[in-house]
Amino acid sequence: MRYWLPPILWMGIIFWFSTDTFSGSHTGSILEILLRTIGVSLEPAMLARVHFLIRKAAHLTAYAILGLLLFRAFRSGNVLRWQLKWAVCAFLIAAAYALLDEYHQSFTRERTASLADSLLDMVGSLGALLWMRISSLTRRSARGPAT
Repeated sequence: MRYWLPPILWMGIIFWFSTDTFSGSHTGSILEILLRTIGVSLEPAMLARVHFLIRKAAHLTAYAILGLLLFRAFRSGNVLRWQLKWAVCAFLIAAAYALLDEYHQSFTRERTASLADSLLDMVGSLGALLWMRISSLTRRSARGPAT
């Protein structure tokens, strides 16, 4: 359970972020207040673009984290650094959760379901898992050939 609790909790956080509390209309006004607080004033069109980019970056980031947490749970302290089956299972669960997350949003008042957002979530998860694979290969090659 020690390895599975973090991804389960993270999925709960993602679910919470998918509620009306974090709809675009609510987060946009918060962003505007934050920018004004630090002395930044943007034209409405630019503010809308920045807000859009932040929201899409949040999709990538949230699901990158989920993919890595799921990979860690499948790995469960194993001494091996990487196994394809762990990555595939982590990706499939993250992808399924991305689709369920958007389905959940279809039942909220201020949110809409978006297949594009689900695909973006999947890209975030897959990207993090690929980065992890590449970094494990890089570490292995930096150590040199086995003797």
